[in-house]
Amino acid sequence: MAARILLVEDNPANLELVSYLLEAAGHIVLIAEDGQQGLELARREPPPELVISDLRMPVMDGFEMLRHIRADAALNDIPVIAVTAFSMSGDQTRVMLAGFDGYISKPIVPETFVSEVEAYLKAGRRMAGPAAGE
Repeated sequence: MAARILLVEDNPANLELVSYLLEAAGHIVLIAEDGQQGLELARREPPPELVISDLRMPVMDGFEMLRHIRADAALNDIPVIAVTAFSMSGDQTRVMLAGFDGYISKPIVPETFVSEVEAYLKAGRRMAGPAAGE
């Protein structure tokens, strides 16, 4: 099941690895290097079926990008997964409370990464709820 996946990541090594894994699994990967670029790509037609985002990035971080996505009626039901090096106690809870639909810690495990991501695709569109922070 090929899907359009938006990957928002500023680290070239992570960008290359994740895009390679997803493309090898047959997905179409749209690439953005910061949240602002990610938001611009998400707003193009057709929109992605899933967004995978780092949290710490220049220009606009993943949290701010998520707030814009959740505030946009055309995008707010797209699942957004945080893929991040934030792995301290409480970080996953903070990420989920911000409105992300999932959390995958870095370094990713290449052998299981695609199946973790595809689980969000199989779950379908997210339930539209309040924008993060409301």
